[in-house]
Amino acid sequence: MSYSLSTSMNDKLILVVEDNPDHLELTVLTLEEQGVTAEIAVARDGVQALDYLFGQGSHAGRDTQRQPSFILLDMKLPKLSGLDVLRSLRANPLTALVPVVMLTSSSERSDIVACYQAGANGFVRKPVDFGDLTEKLQRLQAYWLDVNESIAAG
Repeated sequence: MSYSLSTSMNDKLILVVEDNPDHLELTVLTLEEQGVTAEIAVARDGVQALDYLFGQGSHAGRDTQRQPSFILLDMKLPKLSGLDVLRSLRANPLTALVPVVMLTSSSERSDIVACYQAGANGFVRKPVDFGDLTEKLQRLQAYWLDVNESIAAG
């Protein structure tokens, strides 16, 4: 399954960083079904996410001036945790202002606090129910793509 939508005249971009194939497919399908007009890029671990954002590794040559309108970042990832990815993003001027929403199954208060301290713009628990997940994703994409004015996207 390919997770890249045509951008035509739209330069908006969403990066979904998720290692669970079921959660990834559900997230992307939900965004597509909502008619999201942004391109959806996917990374399956923390290293892939940083490679994509910084135009290195398998993404060498990618135009890094075009950064996501927002990032949906799973907290528990292989190779490099979502929290470590977030810290790297905030430490780099290229990605310091990109909105990041942590999307995770964790409900630990310490995880929520750590994410906000590291610079997350939001923390959303992944609901077990498909309908609830769909509703949360609808609200996220509506806010970050349609309501919020981002200075990072471009």
